[in-house]
Amino acid sequence: MNLKKRYLFGLLLLTQLSFAQEGIAVYSDYLTDNYYLIHPSMAGAANCAKVRLTGRQQWFGEKDAPSLQTLSINAPVGEHEGIGAIVFNDRNGYHYQTGIKFSYAHHIMFSRDAVDLNQLSFGVNVGLIQSSLDETDFIESGDFDPNIGGIVQKDSYINVDIGASYNYLDFYAHFTAKNVLETRREIYSAYESDNIRRFLLSLGYTFGDEERLLWEPSVLFQYTDQTAEKSIDVNLKVYKNLDFGRLWGGVSYRRSFDGAEFRDGNTTSEQYYQSISPLVGINVGNFMFAYTYSHIAGKIKFAEGGYHQLTLGFNFLCKREKYHCNCPAVN
Repeated sequence: MNLKKRYLFGLLLLTQLSFAQEGIAVYSDYLTDNYYLIHPSMAGAANCAKVRLTGRQQWFGEKDAPSLQTLSINAPVGEHEGIGAIVFNDRNGYHYQTGIKFSYAHHIMFSRDAVDLNQLSFGVNVGLIQSSLDETDFIESGDFDPNIGGIVQKDSYINVDIGASYNYLDFYAHFTAKNVLETRREIYSAYESDNIRRFLLSLGYTFGDEERLLWEPSVLFQYTDQTAEKSIDVNLKVYKNLDFGRLWGGVSYRRSFDGAEFRDGNTTSEQYYQSISPLVGINVGNFMFAYTYSHIAGKIKFAEGGYHQLTLGFNFLCKREKYHCNCPAVN
């Protein structure tokens, strides 16, 4: 294997093991009206059924660069239940993941009437995921390595996410435990623990004048159980109602609490993962379109290019009157 392949393989392996081998990696796509993608308790929480299609690509022009596609649908069923499903395809260098998750949520309404939002929700995902490792290009012609099979290795597993949400007027809070079952995939058994649990906590509040501007600050905190890795997203979104629909935009800043040391000349420096993601979207009738760009900061990185993401959405079967609150995620 030549030097470039060794470097790319090592970089993508570390990235995959740290962030993506858990099913769907947690990026900033939840901010494009897609909290259900990371919190199963949001299945059917809105007054409409929702379909969301996302495509995310990093490092255009680089072969086998990370990419992710997701298709999700969730809908209310009856007065107090919601169901949903997520299909995803995640590629990162020589590593692939495909899977499907099915969701069920139960919603308890404490309000006195149907338009006063005070709702506690509980949800669960059951997912089937297949991981693949493509070793066909690992060995150059004439070389031999007993640790490399030179084939596409595959392994499948089932895991579960559980969570709860609380929506009260303009305030919301979500907590989710991802991958609560311990599982080991044979193709990674030499590198990873069977504990791939991750915990997510989201908090947000919307304020302002619906006829002028609505402001929505929020945070997302992530904690990985086995490695004790921690990170936080600090977000701000702004909404403006127009004659033809709603225009919105915002920015998300992510920072890891865990740094990595590297040599900078004759000194040793420490770098923390940091990214900034501006986003813009528009709602016209029942349709939604959004674009997100994520820029990775720091001296040590594979390439200058960032992530590009497109989101398409459609709402349907809107049966209930909208809640009397500034709550875009459920209205």
